[in-house]
Amino acid sequence: MTTFVIVHGAGGSAWEWHLVREELLARGHDVVAVDLPSEDESAGLEQYADTVVAAVRAATGGRSRRAAEDVVLVAHSLGGFVAPLVAARIPVRRLVLVAAMVPAPGETGDGWWESSGYLAAVRERGAPRDDGAGHDDEADRDDAGREDGAVADEGPGAAEIATFMHDLDPALAAEALRRGRDQAGRIMSEPWPLTAWPDVPTSYLVLRDDRFFPASFLHRLARERLGVEADEMPGSHAAYLSRPAELAERLVAYSELPSRR
Repeated sequence: MTTFVIVHGAGGSAWEWHLVREELLARGHDVVAVDLPSEDESAGLEQYADTVVAAVRAATGGRSRRAAEDVVLVAHSLGGFVAPLVAARIPVRRLVLVAAMVPAPGETGDGWWESSGYLAAVRERGAPRDDGAGHDDEADRDDAGREDGAVADEGPGAAEIATFMHDLDPALAAEALRRGRDQAGRIMSEPWPLTAWPDVPTSYLVLRDDRFFPASFLHRLARERLGVEADEMPGSHAAYLSRPAELAERLVAYSELPSRR
């Protein structure tokens, strides 16, 4: 049995992964989905990592050493800034990044958009931009959801759905919007504190239909910053809600890879 630890993205929650959790539990695994202190303006990167470490220790503390170390850490989007800090502090068998940001030493979340090449990629594709802390570029947002010249329907949350959740059932997308949380900005302004990526096998999964992070950009990011060739599956940025069974299968497959390169 593997324990999958889920680190959600900006303004997200453990709830977003509840369908994937059900799929993993049905396959005989354990899941620790963590609510990060996203709305706490005093919380920085270390406090985010503390939250995950505490949840993992609480869930695995009564197990044998081997079982407690059978942890696969899954990070989505902004969670890519947090998960490596966790992997540097507790035993983790593998890191799996799902459409996640990959920081460089000393880089801030605010600076990542330019230094990673993301802004150049979205300008090339004409995609909308969000800085991960809830501050949208409204001019770009006006184009959210355009496909073959079509403009997203008007209405509360329409642009967000078109950008992040365009392949969800409307009722589920509405529920996801309702459960959305504010994202405090401190985590975006702190330099990423590690001097190198942790010595943990790392896999990267690109979401092919993601309108927020262009697939070609993520493939390049994984190659340049991690030295890995990313895998790819269909789905929007919220594939954990639109394709939970397929995503769970991918996570299980990653958990079965050798623990060392």
